[in-house]
Amino acid sequence: QLGTSNPASVTYSVGGVARNIAENLGRLQHNVQLVTTFGQDPDMELIKSESSAYMKFDYIEYLHNEATGSYTAVLNNDGELLIAMANMAIYEKLQPSLFKRHEVAFTKSKLIIIDLNCPKETVKYFKTIAQMNNIPLCIVPVSSPKMTRMPEDLNGVTYFICNTDEAESYLSMKIEKDEHYEEACKKLLQLGATYVIITRGSKGVIAASSDSIKAYNAIPVSEVVDVTGAGDAFVSAFLHGMLELQNFEQAIELGLLNSSRTLQCNETVRPDLAVDELITN
Repeated sequence: QLGTSNPASVTYSVGGVARNIAENLGRLQHNVQLVTTFGQDPDMELIKSESSAYMKFDYIEYLHNEATGSYTAVLNNDGELLIAMANMAIYEKLQPSLFKRHEVAFTKSKLIIIDLNCPKETVKYFKTIAQMNNIPLCIVPVSSPKMTRMPEDLNGVTYFICNTDEAESYLSMKIEKDEHYEEACKKLLQLGATYVIITRGSKGVIAASSDSIKAYNAIPVSEVVDVTGAGDAFVSAFLHGMLELQNFEQAIELGLLNSSRTLQCNETVRPDLAVDELITN
């Protein structure tokens, strides 16, 4: 009830779209570098201590008098999101100028993944690096309000993965029916993306390439414990599949599998994730 105190249980964990994807990929035995800004505070120490087994921090910028980004989610009894509060001001400082000295290292990347917590200039910066060096690039939005940070076109974007709200915001269109999803996918491909995936929660995903546009059903789960991190789990396992299998449809199935299993645990990144477990089931 708004305007009064409500009984609740509280859990505290490390998160963030890019960090969650990094941990998933690290657990899947990829060599991952997290590129971000940290405040010099206990949250930074917690993130590093919880994440260092799965990713490296060689290109982190530590900022004085800034708080490390945080996200607070309020869920209902079914594990669905009611409201969320994000303190992401530090990422406005995540400008290209901070990372130009590391540019040579970035040009050797096997894959670049960027979320929209960083400024539009930084999205464009890494998009240019990816284009100039023929590196696959994946853009993963974090919310529809931050779609203003998207580049004007998707040329050079190998994978664009968003939810329905984010696609509606970017394309300035309403997406309600199957034909709307197909139209949205076509528009995103026309903007330059090689692969497009629009996630639809319990309804699965719509995935598109130059060859086809196809709906994939979500894998049913007996109980949803927490939705937090399920989208990041999908993105991570999908990208793992593309890196390892080079098969679009199989990669989507891996993403759906990882997402369904993440829904059934309290952790943002499920601790039992492993290459053999993901591939063989």
